[in-house]
Amino acid sequence: MFKNLFKKDSGEVKIIAPVEGKVVDLSEVPDPVFAERMMGEGVAIEPSDGTVVSPVDGEVIQIFHTNHAVGIKTKSGVEVLIHIGLETVSMEGEGFEGYVKAGDKVKTGDKLITFDMDLVKERAKSTITPIIITNYNEVADQMDHHTMEKAVRGETPIMTIQTK
Repeated sequence: MFKNLFKKDSGEVKIIAPVEGKVVDLSEVPDPVFAERMMGEGVAIEPSDGTVVSPVDGEVIQIFHTNHAVGIKTKSGVEVLIHIGLETVSMEGEGFEGYVKAGDKVKTGDKLITFDMDLVKERAKSTITPIIITNYNEVADQMDHHTMEKAVRGETPIMTIQTK
């Protein structure tokens, strides 16, 4: 009778497309760290432009000094990593501009980072942008992800997570 009294409420977290473009399965990312889900579960987007917005309401827990990746944590504890391109850390921030810092509260659709698509295409391995739930095993009971030809930045749901 008292078992459910102390059970944490489960809920649903919708992850919205942080960039415009084609949503693909992680297995299509040409990097084993992402394709083999070593960082966590998620999807990737082949971006069609260089603006990145928050996919959730939450708090910025990390933005890399090179502005090529950002981590956000939702109120329910889901941690979302957006990693712009592959091997972009070697660009040392060139072509990337960050608009947030660790500790900032963000809403879905708030601008996080802009990047120069042409420069990333020229200097990095790929522009493909993984969106990873880094603590998936700790917080999720189930996840549905959606692949599609065109996701609209700040509008299109790309993942739905049932939290524990």
